[in-house]
Amino acid sequence: MKYDVKITGLGSMAMEFLDPAMEMQFVILFNDDAPPELADMAILHTAGTLSEDPAPGDTLKLGSKTYKITAVGDEAVHTLKEMGHCTLAFSSDTTPYRPGCINLDGEIVTKDDVVNGAEIQIF
Repeated sequence: MKYDVKITGLGSMAMEFLDPAMEMQFVILFNDDAPPELADMAILHTAGTLSEDPAPGDTLKLGSKTYKITAVGDEAVHTLKEMGHCTLAFSSDTTPYRPGCINLDGEIVTKDDVVNGAEIQIF
């Protein structure tokens, strides 16, 4: 297991970035001690230790859904280690959408998948 945390909250705007009309559908992760202006846009979770860098081919579990990681941006590893922050982009592209993104291949997450106590894991 490279990363293992539990969801503790969902910001009021966290699911707005999944609008199909947007260029890219994504969600933002932050430790639950994020400033309020960032917490409002994010899926919040317990602080955790990133024991090994995530890499293409790894698996990410978000709530009840499982994904294959297809790309990891240069900044995503650093911010995930420091503040539990990254953007999860629902795209199977092998080039990160942005430097802070981890691209995922699989069905887009829904609000029903993101409940308090659910796991976010990378392995």
